[in-house]
Amino acid sequence: MKNQKPSYLNFDSEKYFWKPDIDYRKHPEKYKVGKGEQGVLICEPYKSEIGKYWRFKDPDVAGESSAKIFELFNEYLDQNDFVGADMARKYLQMGFTRARRYFNYKSGTKYDAENNYKPLQRGTGDPEKEKSADIFFLKWKEAEANPQYAQMKKNWKENFG
Repeated sequence: MKNQKPSYLNFDSEKYFWKPDIDYRKHPEKYKVGKGEQGVLICEPYKSEIGKYWRFKDPDVAGESSAKIFELFNEYLDQNDFVGADMARKYLQMGFTRARRYFNYKSGTKYDAENNYKPLQRGTGDPEKEKSADIFFLKWKEAEANPQYAQMKKNWKENFG
């Protein structure tokens, strides 16, 4: 395991692309695709529309949650709303990564803040979260494989970044 401190300790909100005071439905041109899940907990109104369904407590909850978020993903595609579709895809990805984190670490925390951010021991988490992660993983990959989404993403990156 790497012996480095978490990147969030040096987070600079001024340099972060996504801003909480922007309505990304009214100003979609300000949205950046970014890496992975970046911006997912900031971009409104999508954060409020999608986030209320995001849950991974156990496989049943994860199944309902991922199905609803995938439904929203498809609705955004039907509306030709790339930002909404990309945000829904990010929530599916985040369902996978967060559930995996709680599978790997009981507290969901990777570092010990009281011990100079030393990495905590893996394998102490909830085995049910692995099943939840698998459910989200399948929906996330299904979203990414959608040809309409893939084309919209390619076009968006060419035009807006």
